[in-house]
Amino acid sequence: MTQVDLSSQAAQSSNVRLGFIGAGNMARSLIGGLLKQGFDAQHIIASDPSAQCLQMVRDLGAQTAENNAALVASVDVVVLAVKPQVMADVLQPLAPLISQHQVLLVSIAAGINCASLAAWSSLSASIVRCMPNTPALLQCGATGLYANARVSSQQRDLAQSILEAVGLAIWVDSEDQLDAVTALSGSGPAYFFLLMELMQANGEQLGLSAPMARALTLQTALGAAKMALDAEVDTATLRAQVTSPNGTTEAAIKSFQSNDFSKLVEQALNAAHQRSIDLAKELG
Repeated sequence: MTQVDLSSQAAQSSNVRLGFIGAGNMARSLIGGLLKQGFDAQHIIASDPSAQCLQMVRDLGAQTAENNAALVASVDVVVLAVKPQVMADVLQPLAPLISQHQVLLVSIAAGINCASLAAWSSLSASIVRCMPNTPALLQCGATGLYANARVSSQQRDLAQSILEAVGLAIWVDSEDQLDAVTALSGSGPAYFFLLMELMQANGEQLGLSAPMARALTLQTALGAAKMALDAEVDTATLRAQVTSPNGTTEAAIKSFQSNDFSKLVEQALNAAHQRSIDLAKELG
């Protein structure tokens, strides 16, 4: 995957201006990542009803707008970083401006599909829908992206660059694949948190202190992830390599398998996948 350098001469000379409607944690994470990449802080503007959120944006060095209309009128890209439940109320008053200025809409709101975004804004709108996850707050995110047919190749590159400012960004081939992304990486951090929570609790039951069990659990999770990222083999091979015959790891793995751990994971991801589909129907 080729990463577009937003700090390049081409991006700077085009004077690309980014607007964020919503200045919460995820928006500020994206702004911070873009600034670290060297994007001009004067070209980033955010709006939000919270004075505190706007002050935090200014503390980062970026600009703020008095209202959403002023923001849309002054940018090339609008990142929609509001709660899904209020998306229609936010977009509908802006529809004439969105149509007039032909801005690229980049939505990071879960459950709102491109058809709904277009219906609330402009049927001719260029829309990229994204599903980031919470590690984006640490620039370690994983994001799936989908573009509607009106998005140009240049706009795709720009949208990818925005999300790559906070981690990995991967394009999916169809919009319904974003439901799978939601089930896998969007909700995925919570799955690992649950496993770590249970490992720590059982470490304590086996006699370790709480701080010791926590430290060992978290470092083990970090080390396993780094090994998987750096390895030239798949995770199944890695697991086999650390599972000695008749050893402690094999005993644990056999316990997982005898209790149908793989089926449990399948059911969990299917449940998240279906809920993502249902949310799109409820919110659209």
